[in-house]
Amino acid sequence: MTVIAFRDFNLDGTFPLLASGKVRDLYTIDSKTLLFVASDRISAYDVIMKNGVPEKGALLTLLSAHWFHILSAAIPTLKTHFISLDLPTQIPQELHAQLQNRSMQVRKLEIFPIEAIVRGYLTGSAWKEYQAKGTVHGMKVQPGLSESEAFPQGAIYTPSTKAEAGQNDENIHPDQAAKIVGEKYAKRIEQLALQLYSSAREYALERGIIIADTKFEFGLDTETDEVILVDEVLTPDSSRFWLASTYKIGQAQDSFDKQYLRDWLTTNGLKGLQGVEMPEDVMSKTAEKYKEAFERLVGKSWSKS
Repeated sequence: MTVIAFRDFNLDGTFPLLASGKVRDLYTIDSKTLLFVASDRISAYDVIMKNGVPEKGALLTLLSAHWFHILSAAIPTLKTHFISLDLPTQIPQELHAQLQNRSMQVRKLEIFPIEAIVRGYLTGSAWKEYQAKGTVHGMKVQPGLSESEAFPQGAIYTPSTKAEAGQNDENIHPDQAAKIVGEKYAKRIEQLALQLYSSAREYALERGIIIADTKFEFGLDTETDEVILVDEVLTPDSSRFWLASTYKIGQAQDSFDKQYLRDWLTTNGLKGLQGVEMPEDVMSKTAEKYKEAFERLVGKSWSKS
């Protein structure tokens, strides 16, 4: 049976559309609650592909919900925006099949305009910068490290700007992040991001996955002045997952994420171009990578989720 990729949704007359991102559409339920809907859209190098990956949105949503549960148990003081996977009663019955498991009700918060990236291993853009300058996000790093090597001092906090649609995020020094969000919140975001990464890294390693790096986003509860974990969490879209059993320092690693798609784009001279359609084999391979990561982390077959 052919599984359809849902790239767009129409909730006109039910909830107003608040924002639309590369993957998610946000709708306003009421003054304090939003509906996050994860589509099957997929982007690489900040460009959305013409076609989607079937079931990807549901996988991202269910994996995020799993992580919210795991992290809340590991860090009792953690506050998240997650409320429920249940569809609001206002959703028409004919839309349930499209929206079930790819939607979550979340708290409406003031979002900090930075991405809280934590890197445990020297790879990706960090490796390129390190090779050229001996730094990562402008911070000096111990010399003599190899590609994919764990940072000797432990994971590091490497924020980026949160770009507007159509723009690219910019890697920044933590001091610059503090100027954007304020010193008080910057320190809390950094501490929480590192704590979350540490808990997630340990959990994933026990299941055969290395979290090389990941991106967290945070919001502010203006009534309590609390920093809240928001958005998706520790998915193949927001993280770089490696298979622990084949990990080897000094080379690039096979990833449970969009790396297969990125490599195809680069090899075929399509990096950064608009309107690119993935061939069936690239779409299928990407889907397989996502599902394997889900199954390892959640501990059950995707088909039974």
